[in-house]
Amino acid sequence: MKKNDKIERFEIRLSGLGGQGILTLGKIMGQALAIEHGLNVTQTQSYGPEARGGASRSDLVLSSNRISYPKTINLDMLVALSQEACNQYFRNLKSEGKLLVDTTLVSQTPTNNFWGLPFTELARDEVGLIQTTNTVTLGALTHLLPFMHSEAVTKSLTATLPQKILKINLKAFNLGLEAAKKEYPAASKSWSFS
Repeated sequence: MKKNDKIERFEIRLSGLGGQGILTLGKIMGQALAIEHGLNVTQTQSYGPEARGGASRSDLVLSSNRISYPKTINLDMLVALSQEACNQYFRNLKSEGKLLVDTTLVSQTPTNNFWGLPFTELARDEVGLIQTTNTVTLGALTHLLPFMHSEAVTKSLTATLPQKILKINLKAFNLGLEAAKKEYPAASKSWSFS
């Protein structure tokens, strides 16, 4: 996406289980898109009881223009980090929308047309901390979405995260970014923003 391209309205739902860091992912992503990328962004969230692994979601609406309605209506992208989230929210995805799943926890997708990376496995095995699954996912999203730029997202992470967990999260972010680049090199070209 070129610098002067406009986004009329783009809706993303980040979804998974309580405890996967979905709400933190939404806040960091929203902040990066608003402050570092200059887009108008709304962020809403909903979550079940964390202790029971209830459903959790964070919705982002972004636009180059003012946003008239802050909640998602028809998703351009669904990120599902659990099977339950994939099953529950797929129906809200536009027919031409993109589905991104955590292949560690989502074994059955309702379509054959999706992007998938083992976010939980990468966080656990490569980073050594399963709690960084959300940051691994953020790295992948930074490559997959043409309006996100890694330098800006890194700046947002640095401004948001406490110093004691910044280094490991930057490692997780870069791991997700590189995994998405390797698996889906031309992904960002598959979007149209007319």
